[in-house]
Amino acid sequence: MERQKVATNRPAVFTTMSMALMLFLFTGCDQWIGSSSDGSGTMEVILHDNPGDYEELWIDVQRVEVNNQEDEESGWVVINEPQERYNLLELVNGAQEVLGEAELEEGTYRQIRLILGDDNELVVNGESYPLQTPSAQQSGLKLNIDAQITAGITYTVYLDFDASRSIVKKGQSQGPYPYLLKPVIRAYTQAETGIISGAVEPAEADPWIYAIAGEDTVASTRGEENTGEFMLMGLPEDVYTVAVDPASEDFSEALIEDVEVFAGEETDLGTIELEPAE
Repeated sequence: MERQKVATNRPAVFTTMSMALMLFLFTGCDQWIGSSSDGSGTMEVILHDNPGDYEELWIDVQRVEVNNQEDEESGWVVINEPQERYNLLELVNGAQEVLGEAELEEGTYRQIRLILGDDNELVVNGESYPLQTPSAQQSGLKLNIDAQITAGITYTVYLDFDASRSIVKKGQSQGPYPYLLKPVIRAYTQAETGIISGAVEPAEADPWIYAIAGEDTVASTRGEENTGEFMLMGLPEDVYTVAVDPASEDFSEALIEDVEVFAGEETDLGTIELEPAE
């Protein structure tokens, strides 16, 4: 595996940790799985995550729907009703959870709606806190996708859940619990984005890895505990700086500059070796 030479200065924009909640949609191969002669196709929904700076983050998913009408109040089609809680921090670096699948008619599906229940929970420093999501419980979280479903063609759409902006600390006057869930989600397609992957050594440095374009931290993840391997997904075509920030104070931070990402491709950085802290 290729080994990277890295710089050890840290960029000023390297300020927050983010987490991605991803829904893997319209999955299949060259032909629709379970497709029928009437021009319908199968949609599969898979939950995926990049971690945040918490011990556990439980999301209560009640229902997943898509809409194929101009009118937001009609045309909703249920993909599945999981009515289950998912710990997003267990779904990292390629781990996934199937939320459901459904056969859909051909056409344009303009929106997806994720309806959450009231059993959302955050665990920080061993303490458990309920997360309130009043707007999500009432009407669901709506995002534009504009996915054209055609028999024989596969579409993959991800929803990127940014935990650094979605978990909000409340003021004392806002209730007894200190945190609020205000989901900030980005929708993108697999065909329009790429991946940066690699491994950080030593793994015991407990590294966070960030993909930075300009002044924007686009994605982040944490290296696998035993191997240091990582995968940054959903990156638009661009030139990135990859920043590695070890949780352990025994190792220095590192930068890899001019990392090119192309749509539909994976850029493998090989092994990134961290230097001992001075």
